[in-house]
Amino acid sequence: MKAALLQLNASDDPAANLLQTTGMIADAAGQGAGFVLTPEVTNCVSQDRAHQTRVLQHEDDDMTLAGLRDAAVRHGIWLSIGSLALKTGDPDGRFANRSFLIDPAGQIVARYDKIHMFDVTVSETESYRESVGYRPGEHAVVADTPFAKTGLSICYDVRFAYLYRALAQAGAEVLLVPSAFSPVTGAAHWEPLLRARAIETGSYVLAAAQTGTHKAHAGKPRQTYGHSMAISPWGDVLADLGPEPGIALVDLDPASVAQSRKRIAALSHDRPFEGP
Repeated sequence: MKAALLQLNASDDPAANLLQTTGMIADAAGQGAGFVLTPEVTNCVSQDRAHQTRVLQHEDDDMTLAGLRDAAVRHGIWLSIGSLALKTGDPDGRFANRSFLIDPAGQIVARYDKIHMFDVTVSETESYRESVGYRPGEHAVVADTPFAKTGLSICYDVRFAYLYRALAQAGAEVLLVPSAFSPVTGAAHWEPLLRARAIETGSYVLAAAQTGTHKAHAGKPRQTYGHSMAISPWGDVLADLGPEPGIALVDLDPASVAQSRKRIAALSHDRPFEGP
């Protein structure tokens, strides 16, 4: 299976982002991709909650979800929508950061709500409180596809190795890490974290990312690291898109997963222990 990672520079305008994303999907499908992956918050990159409240929609009404499902049908591809920011029915008004796996018939095969919230202080001038605007998910998800069992995750999840071990032990051969990573933490940690998750589990890690300075009609523009990456089950970097928007194509070979897990069968070597 040929997979295509899309690296986007999305704005806080869902309609404009949908046009950009569908165009890149068409380009990827034209290059032979049967599985296309978009980044976190494909529909809207915004730090302004009032603006999000104005432009975001519930899942059933979301224009991006509908448009990307149509694109999957039009091009006959599997599609990972890295995530969409969506309204929920929660009394506190928090949104969901939700990933979707779409089949070539446009059906939603799997949904995953981001479990770990990015509540951090990177520096005196850069801090994030994702849990203020988004409610955390509670369920890990592995989905069946014709080419591989696929484990879903989103961005900050990558720092929690136990999630990926659980996904791999549940059968996942491909781990998805769609992201909108901070430039500071991205430069320091992005590649090591992705390679570690691949090495620990003997899985492909596919991480489509947002990049650059994101145009904002309201609030402070956000910046993201880029460097969408595909990592082999042995930990090799198969693709790195750098800082510019674009498309990276990689071939997925299930035999590579089996070979890596045969060479180092760490997924079956868990032992109980006491303490600390």
